[in-house]
Amino acid sequence: MAWYILYLLNLLWAVAGTSTQTQGSCSVPPAQQPLVNGIQVLMENSVTSSAFPNPSILIAMNLAGAYNVEAQKLLTYKLMASDIADLTIGQLALTVMALTSSCRDPGNKVSILHRQMENWAPSSPNAQSSTFYGPSLAVLALCQKNPETTLPIAVRFAKILLANSSPFNTDTGAMVILALTCMYNKIPVGSEEGYRSLFGQVLEDVVENISMRIKDNGIIGDIYSTGLAMQALSVTPKHPPKRWNCKKTMDTILKEIELGKFHNPMSIAQILPSLKGKTYLDVPHVSCIPGHEGQPTLPSQTNPAPTSASNITIIYTINNQLRGVELHFNETINVSVKAGSVLLVVLEEAQRRSSMFKFETTVTSWGLVVSSINNIAENVHHRTYWQFLSGKTPLNEGVADYIPFNHEHITANFTQY
Repeated sequence: MAWYILYLLNLLWAVAGTSTQTQGSCSVPPAQQPLVNGIQVLMENSVTSSAFPNPSILIAMNLAGAYNVEAQKLLTYKLMASDIADLTIGQLALTVMALTSSCRDPGNKVSILHRQMENWAPSSPNAQSSTFYGPSLAVLALCQKNPETTLPIAVRFAKILLANSSPFNTDTGAMVILALTCMYNKIPVGSEEGYRSLFGQVLEDVVENISMRIKDNGIIGDIYSTGLAMQALSVTPKHPPKRWNCKKTMDTILKEIELGKFHNPMSIAQILPSLKGKTYLDVPHVSCIPGHEGQPTLPSQTNPAPTSASNITIIYTINNQLRGVELHFNETINVSVKAGSVLLVVLEEAQRRSSMFKFETTVTSWGLVVSSINNIAENVHHRTYWQFLSGKTPLNEGVADYIPFNHEHITANFTQY
């Protein structure tokens, strides 16, 4: 009888976390399903042979069920063949999850990610919230591969989170909830009960923080952070003190989609799983076509990269006139890049030509976002950040996604919110 009880306990452990609609469940009304289908097609059409391979888009495609199978194959192939040497912890974690959701073996990427997390530590005791976004992704990716070997890493990470006093932004908080919910649900049988209490305490604190960001119209933080927050609040074992009306959130998001607010592929990739009733906890449970294992072949119908793209000139300005910041500057440089290059290429070329344009990035739900230029870094306590503008229009996108137009003037302003 004892062996049977042990079998049941292990069975419960194995399936824990597979159901993601535990609370605040809601769905897209049939009449508005075409809106969701439309943005999914828009996201999938961004996948080309010349585009940056984005693992978040592949995860969203696999969770939602891809329409464009050729794009799905192309993106999978590019991620499998990609060089991981220069990837951040967060980017590597997303790549592992993307390949896992595609029923591909991530190979040594998992062991490399595990070693990186064993050696990871925040830059300071009160590091900015964005510091924890990538490691949260890593804990989630490792938890989904092997919760037993991930347990020591997750415990250390949770203790660091408890000791940190910096307020989380919505994206980071949501990712922390997803990662520690995975661990909370998959604590190996026989482990110390204190681990569950530790994860539960962090979850309780972060869920409370996120719930305070729920607006009257249901938006959580802002419209672009709402997707991850919906995932987090739908699976957390700790109920928020402020009741979340999922239907109200869903209704508002659908109105925003109808108004054309979701046009960037990364913003679509973050909201799409929730619109399809899925979360990142479903990544290991995606059903794959039999025989789908093995090295994929390049799709026969792909958009070939241009063989002789012409160069365009981008006028790039960095500006800091903020009071209380010692170094003030306003510098402009003309940068020549291939037509169709993303903004990241512009910044890299400017940095190559002048050390004043040196920049640093952090991985977020939007992809890579600039956190520092000319040694002036964003600061959550001072509510400062780098804002990019195309002409006079603010860019709410990751630097790896935005494609400048010909001879466009791009400005980076250090500002407060």
